Amino acid sequence: MKNFNKDNFIKDLINIIGENNILTSEWGKLPYSKGWRYGEGNALAVARPETLFEIWRLIEICVDKNVIVIMQAANTGLTGGSTPYGNDYDRPVVIINTKRISDIHILDNGKQIVGFSGSTLIGLEKKLASYGREPHSVIGSSCIGASIVGGVCNNSGGALIKRGPAYTELALYAKINSSGKLVLINDLGIELGNSPKEILSNLQYRNYNEDQIGFPSKRASDNEYEKRVRDIEASTPSRFNADKRRLYGASGCAGKVAVFAVRLDTYPIPERNQVFYIGTNSSNVLGNMRRDILSQFKHLPTSGEYLHRDCYDASKKYSKDTFYVIDKLGPDFIPKLFEFKRILDLIAGKLKILPNQFSDRLMQFISKFSFNHLPHRMEEYRDKYEHHWIIEMSDEGIDEAKVYFKKFFKKNEGDFFECDEKEAKKAILHRFVAASALGRYYSINQRNIGSMLSLDIAFPRNELDWFENLPEEIERSFEMKLYYGHLFCHVLHHNYIVKKGVDAQELMQKLLKYYDSKGAEYPAEHNVGHEYFAKPALSKFYKDLDPTNSFNPGIGKTSKKKHWI
Repeated sequence: MKNFNKDNFIKDLINIIGENNILTSEWGKLPYSKGWRYGEGNALAVARPETLFEIWRLIEICVDKNVIVIMQAANTGLTGGSTPYGNDYDRPVVIINTKRISDIHILDNGKQIVGFSGSTLIGLEKKLASYGREPHSVIGSSCIGASIVGGVCNNSGGALIKRGPAYTELALYAKINSSGKLVLINDLGIELGNSPKEILSNLQYRNYNEDQIGFPSKRASDNEYEKRVRDIEASTPSRFNADKRRLYGASGCAGKVAVFAVRLDTYPIPERNQVFYIGTNSSNVLGNMRRDILSQFKHLPTSGEYLHRDCYDASKKYSKDTFYVIDKLGPDFIPKLFEFKRILDLIAGKLKILPNQFSDRLMQFISKFSFNHLPHRMEEYRDKYEHHWIIEMSDEGIDEAKVYFKKFFKKNEGDFFECDEKEAKKAILHRFVAASALGRYYSINQRNIGSMLSLDIAFPRNELDWFENLPEEIERSFEMKLYYGHLFCHVLHHNYIVKKGVDAQELMQKLLKYYDSKGAEYPAEHNVGHEYFAKPALSKFYKDLDPTNSFNPGIGKTSKKKHWI
């Protein structure tokens, strides 16, 4: 690049946040420049600001010097959407990691919150507990230390049936307009001043009073979702990443703007919960139950998590250590565990004497010596049934479900049992650690197998044949298939290990073509990242947000070039 002096640029960054918070060594940058599961690339530097205004000042310099900005919070995404991807960018790249800015403000006695750019779901869950409220997501991504803002930017979440994907129309963010000027957009509904310094500082230090907090008609959640998911005759999915209904400002932006804060609704914690464990050998049985519950129940379930028997087995064997960590030490420890694994693998890579994916190999070896962690009744159902469904009901919905299940299984194949507290906790946890099973299997067997493919698919709400039945030419290409997901909203995770010698990319295109024929959308909840093509509506949204293509270019396999050329 003409007239770009790397050393002077780095000095400018250091002048803002100090030398200790600007990482330029390859070793120091690697935890930020490499995705949690997927994708990595070069970055000139990683900046770790402590205040919202420091973020603004860093971006200002990057815009002035024609440097790409990639905003990053927890870096727990599965599709590499918050890291560089490859080394073919036309400008230098700076990663701005916001984990140090983790403030959360409580509004309206806990009914709403303002989450800052680095705040986490688990932190929010703890903060809301004393108000008798809980956040949009309390399972899954919260366990791995995911950020609040990351969920909103990626339309993620949605496992909790009444709440839908993470969504808000109330946010504070910076964008670069078509003239190349950096502008601050305050859509929080809070009066914070006029200049960027005023707005960002007043927010961070809560220099505002109740009179300055407005309650605009704009949504702070997908509050239409319950009605949407109940429409079982609709020919479109209930939720998916590129849904034009839920692309607004920071929501779904995938890092095409710099998000400082989001304002979100919270939810009352139920007084009572009951988990029902369902088993059957017929996918049609679960399909019929889904339609009955969504269309007839007065009270919708809290969640409904599906697990195929093969996935049950894989989770039991390859995710046992993760299960134990969460069960015994709590979800708070998981981010620390991942950080330990990352450091251990970096050291192993440097030493060259230890095998690749050393941390996974070590943890899998240790887990062999631990006892069976799953309840007896679950194990019995594993032997009897191919399909497993874990449905959680709350308050008045508990008795409604109990009556329905007893009546339903008098006439249909399969059975159910009511989980006690211990069984409920372990059933839900077993399902959610299943997400790591494929990665572990791949890590310790990759010499003998082909590639790993992980797809999240949203099927139409009226789809009856929801369980995958692939054409033989595709079926014979797999070493392993693991199926799990959120059955009520028809968002299912299909994880595959491809046989050695099979072209994974060609196979993936065949799979996607098959899903297209069924009217499915993908990805459903993990963002396009660098794995999927952004469809036209999503690509247009990105271009409208970022006309100069200076924030996170290349997302959704779009252009990495300035002005999208």
